[in-house]
Amino acid sequence: MSDDWTEQQIPDQHGRVAIVTGANTGLGFETARMLAERGAAVVLAVRDVEKGSRAAARMTGDVTVQALDLTSLTSIRSAAADLRAAHPRIDLLINNAGVMYTPRQTTADGFELQFGTNHLGHFALTGLLLDRLLPVPGSRVVTVSSIGHRIRAAIHFDDLQWERSYSRVGAYGQAKLANLMFTYELQRRLAPHGTTVAVAAHPGASNTELARHTPAALRLPFTWLAPLFTQGADRGALPTLRAATDPAVVGGQYYGPGGRGEARGYPTLVTSSPDSHDLVAAQRLWTVSEELTGVTFPLDLAAR
Repeated sequence: MSDDWTEQQIPDQHGRVAIVTGANTGLGFETARMLAERGAAVVLAVRDVEKGSRAAARMTGDVTVQALDLTSLTSIRSAAADLRAAHPRIDLLINNAGVMYTPRQTTADGFELQFGTNHLGHFALTGLLLDRLLPVPGSRVVTVSSIGHRIRAAIHFDDLQWERSYSRVGAYGQAKLANLMFTYELQRRLAPHGTTVAVAAHPGASNTELARHTPAALRLPFTWLAPLFTQGADRGALPTLRAATDPAVVGGQYYGPGGRGEARGYPTLVTSSPDSHDLVAAQRLWTVSEELTGVTFPLDLAAR
């Protein structure tokens, strides 16, 4: 594969429908903007519709806005119903939205905020929309993970919601590890169907609003040093865009920046932690996620 994959390599997207969560700012904005410029009909699935509308006004092409609050299963179900009504087919579902290093908070459904938003919210949305992707050849589910999936990361099945003690970094690591385990398990379940694939990506160290909850002791050094090891949101979005559009992509792959430490650089195939490939844990996480969200996937689970 080429090491210099850029925005110019995005194939023509006319006739394709792409849903991008968290698309009003940062990585999601850039992902949606580039897809729309290549001709895709893009839906900005965002919590704040006013911000989403302002973002859409800055884009060129067929761009619409859908209210989606990933911290609420009620909102996710409502958004999925709207999207299903508006789009008989979906080509790309890009699970991009996320929160990082937040103080301990819970979602409307009582889930720890980072796990609930980054993993459970996207798990539920994907399950509710998947039958719109399955009939579409070349359709993809792209879920954005992070370098953070390696940092203090484990799936704490005995305390998924961090009720006994709380670590901002550990909770983020769990959520981002869950994103990868979800992608790999989804691909295993999709493989017999032969149409839709699941792929993961990470943006490296991108300078976006995602870092706004970084603890105060780290925030000032991060601000000073950011230009040395981070990249802009437009570059950070490229691994996601490659995972979503490169014809050579295969289900179950993981894309990230190719530079030192995967912090920045052109998007390329990267590897994830051994924990992310734990088959037993992934199947357990899937079952728990179904139980917590009440969402099951329209797949023949016997065909494994």
